[in-house]
Amino acid sequence: MYRSAILSLLATLLLAVSCNTTRPVVDPVQIDPPPPAEVTYTETRDLDTMTVTPEANGTITEEEMEGTASPAPATRVEPRAIAYTRVNDLLHTKLEISFDWDREMVIGRATLRLKPIFKPVTEVTLDAKHFDFKSITTADGKPLKYTYPDDQQQVTIQLDKAYTRGKEFTVVIDYTAIPHDGGGAGEAITSDKGLFFINPRGEEGDKPRQIWTQGETENNSRWFPTIDKPNERTTQELYVTVEDEYETLSNGTLVSSTPAGDGMRTDYWKMDIPHAPYLFALIVGDFEIVEDEKWNGIPVNYYMEAKYADHAKAIFPHTREMLTFFSELTGVEYPWPKYSQVVVRDYVSGAMENTTAVIFGEYMNGTARDLIDVDQNEKVVAHEMFHHWFGDYVTCESWSQLTLNEGFANYSEYLWLENKYGRDAADYHLINEWQGYFGSVRNGEPHELIWYDYDDKEQMFDAHSYNKGGSVLHMLRGYVGDEAFFASLNHYLNENKLSAVEIDELRIAFEDVTGEDLSWFFDQWYLKAGHPQLNITTDYTDGSVSVTVRQTQRTDNNVPAVFRLPVDIAVYTNGTATTHSVVIEQREQTFTFPAAARPDVVIFDPEHRLLAEYEYEKSPEELAAQYRYAPSFLDRYSAVGRLSMTEGSDELRDEILTSALRDSFYAIRGTALQSLEEPTDDQREIIRDIARNDEHSQVRATAIALLTEAEDDQLADIARAAMKAESYTVVATGLQALVATDTAAATAAAAELEAIDNPSISGSLATLYSETGALEKLPYLEQRLGSTDGYDAIALYTAYQTLLAKGPAAQQTQGVSVLKDMALDQSQSPWRRLAATKAINDLRNDLSARVDAMEESGELNKLIMEMGTSLEAIKAAETNAELKSIYEQQF
Repeated sequence: MYRSAILSLLATLLLAVSCNTTRPVVDPVQIDPPPPAEVTYTETRDLDTMTVTPEANGTITEEEMEGTASPAPATRVEPRAIAYTRVNDLLHTKLEISFDWDREMVIGRATLRLKPIFKPVTEVTLDAKHFDFKSITTADGKPLKYTYPDDQQQVTIQLDKAYTRGKEFTVVIDYTAIPHDGGGAGEAITSDKGLFFINPRGEEGDKPRQIWTQGETENNSRWFPTIDKPNERTTQELYVTVEDEYETLSNGTLVSSTPAGDGMRTDYWKMDIPHAPYLFALIVGDFEIVEDEKWNGIPVNYYMEAKYADHAKAIFPHTREMLTFFSELTGVEYPWPKYSQVVVRDYVSGAMENTTAVIFGEYMNGTARDLIDVDQNEKVVAHEMFHHWFGDYVTCESWSQLTLNEGFANYSEYLWLENKYGRDAADYHLINEWQGYFGSVRNGEPHELIWYDYDDKEQMFDAHSYNKGGSVLHMLRGYVGDEAFFASLNHYLNENKLSAVEIDELRIAFEDVTGEDLSWFFDQWYLKAGHPQLNITTDYTDGSVSVTVRQTQRTDNNVPAVFRLPVDIAVYTNGTATTHSVVIEQREQTFTFPAAARPDVVIFDPEHRLLAEYEYEKSPEELAAQYRYAPSFLDRYSAVGRLSMTEGSDELRDEILTSALRDSFYAIRGTALQSLEEPTDDQREIIRDIARNDEHSQVRATAIALLTEAEDDQLADIARAAMKAESYTVVATGLQALVATDTAAATAAAAELEAIDNPSISGSLATLYSETGALEKLPYLEQRLGSTDGYDAIALYTAYQTLLAKGPAAQQTQGVSVLKDMALDQSQSPWRRLAATKAINDLRNDLSARVDAMEESGELNKLIMEMGTSLEAIKAAETNAELKSIYEQQF
C-alpha cells in the first residue's frame, strides 16, 4: 500500500502556507513537502535540511560515556502482536457476488475449502464482520451449526465430523453484508469498510457509480468470510453479477462473461496462484479498458475513465519497462497472470497492491500535459508493482513485520529512479524519504522496525515501516555490495515464494549468500529503535587530519547508545579524494589519517548511505570545495543550500551559486535559484536562459517567478513565451509574470485559461482573482474546490478565503457554508478537509481583526460566532485522528 505521506506532513504544510512569501510560485526543489519552518540550518546528514542538537539523554552507563562499550544485543520484548496461530489452512475461496446498490449491500455465497494444519479439528473459525447469515452448510447441503457472538466479528462453525491432518472439508455460506454498517447506531464505518459503494443511488451529480475494495489490513472480511490474516494464502474464484454497462476487475484472469438476464452479466475471475485474503480485490464501474502490448505473454491493461483513456500510459508510466526491470533485478520473472491498474473515485488510501489488480486514488489522474515533470505517478507505479514480489509473492507473516512488504516497496522507488534517471534523481528522492522519517520521530517516539508491542496494527503504516525500512535496505546494499545484495534478494524470494515470512528469513538469506553473520546489522536496525545522531569535528595538525565522531542519540525507547557504523571518510586535498574505510563502534571515537597538506574538505559517508542525523560545521571555503570536488548530488545540494545562508562569504557564494545555476541536476539549479536575493549580471543572464529554455518545467517556472519579483526588463518577452509553453506549471507562472507587464493581456489570457482543468492553472487564477478582489469569480473558484487535491488544495482554498474576505457578509456566509460542507464530508480527501477548515479559521481571524476597528459590526460578529460553532462541529465530526490532532493544535 502506498502512503503518500499526506497525513504525517499536513501540519508542516500549514506552517508553510501561512508564511508570507511570494517566491517561488512553484518550488522545484521541495516536490515533497518542506521541512518545518522552525528548523535551523547548520548541518544534518550534510544537508541543508533539518538539524537536531541532541543531548546524551536517557540511561547511559559510565562505560558507554567513555566510549568503550560495544552495541548491546537486541532486547526482545514480550510480544503483543504475534503472528496469527493457524489451525486450519484455507485452500480455496469461491465467491458468488451481486449487489443491492440502494442498500449498499453485498449478496454473496462463499464456498471455502480447508484442511487442518496439524491437529484434528471439529470446527472452523472465520472472520466475518457484521454479516447476516442465510445458511451455512456442507458442500452437499447439510446444515451446520454455528455461533456468532454479539460483536459479530467471527463466526465459529461446527463441522459435520472431526477432520484429521490432510483431510479436506468444505463449508458453503449464504449471506448478506452491509460493509459500512459498524454494528450499531453511531458506529458507521468510513475508511475500513472493505468494500465501498461510490454514488450508489446516483445522488451525487455526475460522479460515476463505482464499487471497489480495500482489504488491507483485515477488512475484506467485511464483504466475504475468510481467515483474514496476512499469513493465510488461498486460490480464488469470483463470480460477480453486475449491470451490462459496467466493467469488472478482479485478481487473476477473466475466464468468461455470461448474460444473466434483465440487462445483467456475470463475470468469472480466477486466480490459480494462492495469495493472502487481504489482497483480494473487486472493482466495478464504467471504465474503458486500454490494452497495452502484452509483456512476456501476459495482459497489461489500464481501466480508465473515458476522459483519461487517451492518457493511460502517462498516468501509469513505464509499466511494461518496469516489469522487465524488476524481473531482471530480482532474477525472478513477474510471477502472476496479468497486470492491471485502475484509478477509482474517493479512494481511502494512496494505492493498493491487490495481486494483478492495483488500485490508485484520483491524484494519479491527469492528461499527458498535466503530468509533465510529475514523477509521483511512476514512483507509485513502481511501489505497487514491486509489492508483487515483496508483499504478494512473499508476504509478511504478521503486521509487526510489515516493513518486509513496505520497506521493499519504498526502496523500489529509489531503484527505479536510479535505473531510469540516474543516481542524482534517486538520491534526491532518498533525502525526502529521510526527511519524512526524521520528521515522524521528532513529532512522536521512535520504535523498532519489527514492532511487536504496537497498540493497533494500523500504527504500522508509518514512516518507520516505509521510509526507514527502505533506507535500511539502502544501507544493507551499501554494506554487502550490489552483487551480494541482489543475489540475496533472489535467494530470499526463491526460498520463501508463496509463503509468509518474518525478519529472520531475510537475515538468513543474506547470510547464506554472503557467508557473514549479520545479526549485528539486523539487531540494531530492525529490532532496535531510532538512528544515530552524530556530532562530527575535524582537525588538521602536523601532517595528519583527525575526524572525531560522537554519538549523541538518546537511549530511551530501545535506542542503542552505540550504533555500529561501517562508513567511509573521504579526505579531499587539491581536489583529489583519499577514501578511508572505518568502523564506528564507540560512543566517541577519533580517526587519524595522514595528510600532506590541510585538506580542502572532509566528507563523512561520501556515498551517503547512512541513515543518520549529524552536526558537522564547515567553513565557506570547505563548502565551496565540497561543491567543486565531491561528485554526489547530496554533497552538491548541501553545499549550495548552506553557502546561501552563510554570512561573510559573498564572493564564494556568488561563484558557487553561479556554477549551481548550470548544474546538471534540476533540483540543484532550483536550489540555486531559490538562494539568490540580488542576482549579479552574469547570474541574471543565466536565469533568463533558464526561464526560456530549462528542460525541467518547475525550474523554469521558478526562474520566471524570480524575474517577476525582480521586475526584469526582459520579463514581458519571457512571459509571452511562457504562455505558449507545453507545461501548465510554466503557463501558470507566466500568467503571473504577464500580470506584472501587461494587465490587459493577462486578463484576456485568464478568461481563456478558466476552461483548463489543471491545478496549476486554477491556482494561478485563484491567486490573481484574490489579489484583484474579483468577487464575480467566486463561482469559478467554488467549482474548483471539489476537484483540487493535495498541496494545491491548500493554496486554492486559501485564495478562495482571501477573496471571500473582500466580499459582503452575505457572500461570506454562503462561502462559509460551502467550506463547512466540504470539511464535514468524510468522503473528501484529508487535504480538502484540512484546507476547508483552515480557510474558515483564517476568515474568522481576518474578520475578527476587522471588527475590532469597526463601530457597527453586528452582522460580522454573528458570522464570526457561526464560524466558531462550525469549527467545533468540524472537530467533533472528524474521524481521522491525525487531522483531529492538527485541528486541536491549530484551530
